[in-house]
Amino acid sequence: MNVEASEKFLKVQLIEISDATEGQRLDNFLIKILKGVPKSRIYRIIRKGEVRINKGRCDAKRKLILGDIVRVPPIRVAEKAENIPVPAYLKSNLENNILFEDDVILVINKPSGYAVHGGSGVSSGIIEMLREIRPDNRFLELVHRIDKDTSGCLIIAKKRSALRQLHEYFRGDGVKKSYLALLVGRWEEKKLLVDQPLLKKTNQGGGANVRVHKTGKPSKTIFRQLSLYKNATLIEARPLTGRTHQIRVHALWLGHPLVGDERYGFEDNNKSFRKKGYKRMFLHAEKLQFAHPVTGELLKLIAPLPVELQALLKIEE
Repeated sequence: MNVEASEKFLKVQLIEISDATEGQRLDNFLIKILKGVPKSRIYRIIRKGEVRINKGRCDAKRKLILGDIVRVPPIRVAEKAENIPVPAYLKSNLENNILFEDDVILVINKPSGYAVHGGSGVSSGIIEMLREIRPDNRFLELVHRIDKDTSGCLIIAKKRSALRQLHEYFRGDGVKKSYLALLVGRWEEKKLLVDQPLLKKTNQGGGANVRVHKTGKPSKTIFRQLSLYKNATLIEARPLTGRTHQIRVHALWLGHPLVGDERYGFEDNNKSFRKKGYKRMFLHAEKLQFAHPVTGELLKLIAPLPVELQALLKIEE
């Protein structure tokens, strides 16, 4: 894991596109290789023609082709001053929580408390850790994201062709997802479709604040009651759309935010649950179902509920 950024000045780079980067958009390719350079600066050098592909001007959305030569101009970038290895316990945790793996995809049961990627004040995330402990894998890319404090199913592509196919699944209805969540209070409904548009605003720190608003994007979540407790309700949540913080904000709209949700929850409730041992948000990406991107085989993956959450549920019984 990397910490403490300094700066260095890169000379002109001529980068030949390999099969590991083929198909990427130019802007996304540059954002990845020019870590520490603001996105606004990257888009500016593209617009000014300082970035060239095969000696010609190019658009930020241009998809890279095998054999393309990308000219990257001299630019000042952040440099990591220290490289701290992934701790042995975390390496073991990641390796022991693999739910499925073959030559093209890897699915892990992500632990809570770790962002899926570095950025926004986080020096290193799950994907950077996986690349560090698996240096022989030439290509490892996140297929989708889940929140830092959410545990559960996370798909990583090991080939770009698989990444493209899985992105198509997520853009359509090719992936079925369900989560386990603990709501504050007793939610007496058995099952309910929440169909409320969500409006997202990004704050100065890069974080997202989402609310139900008529000008937002269409958003649908099915909530199903699993267990009623004295002061909480265990539910299954199935998002039919993929908006940021969707389950959390729809739960708040119900009047029953997630236990431990520091952003959308109620402080008095969170304080009460913390006294009982709840140190994280109770949201777990339990199930994923999708067709294998190469073989077409239907994959049904289940991430067991973390032991600490299982123990906390016993407190509520």
